[in-house]
Amino acid sequence: MAGVTDFAFRRVCRELGAAMTTTEMVSAKALVYKDEKTKSILYIPEDEHPSAVQIFGHEVSVMAEAAQMALELSGADILDINMGCPVGKVIKSGDGSALMKTPELARDIIEAVCRAASKPVTVKFRKGWDGGSVNAVEFARLCEEAGASAIAVHGRTRVQMYSGRADWDIIRDVKRAVSIPVIANGDIFTAEDAAHILRYTGCELAMAGRGTFGNPWLFKQANAVLAGEELPALPPLAERMDTALRQIETLAERAGERIACLEARHHMPWYLHGVAHSSIYRQQLVRVEKLEDIRKIVKDIKRDLK
Repeated sequence: MAGVTDFAFRRVCRELGAAMTTTEMVSAKALVYKDEKTKSILYIPEDEHPSAVQIFGHEVSVMAEAAQMALELSGADILDINMGCPVGKVIKSGDGSALMKTPELARDIIEAVCRAASKPVTVKFRKGWDGGSVNAVEFARLCEEAGASAIAVHGRTRVQMYSGRADWDIIRDVKRAVSIPVIANGDIFTAEDAAHILRYTGCELAMAGRGTFGNPWLFKQANAVLAGEELPALPPLAERMDTALRQIETLAERAGERIACLEARHHMPWYLHGVAHSSIYRQQLVRVEKLEDIRKIVKDIKRDLK
C-alpha cells in the first residue's frame, strides 16, 4: 500500500467506516538514519485512532530502534512489522516477504521489536515464499511465540505477487493454529467478500487493501452487510468525485500542491474505474500539475458523465 495510504486517504476511509488504519510502510534503516521524507510518512492526525505504524527491514538492532522511533514520532497505537511485501526492491535486501525464507531471523526481529516497543506489535506475512515452501502456519506460531499480539495473513505466496486467487484455506489454517487474533487479507473487493472471509476463516478482522483503491465506500458497505443491514448503494459519481477532490486538497494542506498533484495522478483515476466514457479524463488526470487542473477536470466529469 506504499503510495496509497497517506493520511488524506486514510481520513476518507475512516470517515466511511474503516475501524483501524495503517500508515504506508517505512524503511527502518531510513528512519534510523533520520531521513526526513521517511519521517513525514509517519504523520498520524490526533483524530486517527486506533492506528498502526508499519516498518520493514531485516537488521535486528535497526528494527528495534526504528520501532521506538516510529511510535514516538507517530503516536500510533500499534507497531506493525511488514514481513509480507513482495516487491522486488524490498525483498532483494532480505526485507518483507523474504523473511519467510529465514524464520530464525524473523523470530529474532519480532522478539527485539516486542522488547523495544511501548505498544502492541503485530506482524503481516504471506502464505509462503512459493508453492513449494508454504509455511504460513509455522510462521504464525513463530510470531506468537516471539511475542506478537496479532498477525495478518495474505493468502498468496511471494512468487504469486497479486496474481491468481488468494488462498483463504491457509488463513483458516493459521487461525486454527494460534490463540492470538488473526487478520484475514486477500481478495476483499466487495462487502460480501469481507463478510465471507470472516465467516470462512473465523478471523477476528478483515483487512481491505487493493479493493479500496478509488472505493473507500467498501468499508461502509461491509459494515452494513456484517450488521445484517441492506447494502447501501455507491453514491452518485458527482459525490464520489467530490470526495476524491477533497482527499487531494487535504493532502495539499500538509504536503503541498506539488506532492498532492503527483499523488492525484494515480489516486484520482481509480475513482473513475468502471465509469463509462471516462478514459479521456483518466488521461488528463495522470498529467495534472496544479490543484486547479484537478478542480477543472472534476467539474467537467460532473458535467459530462452520469
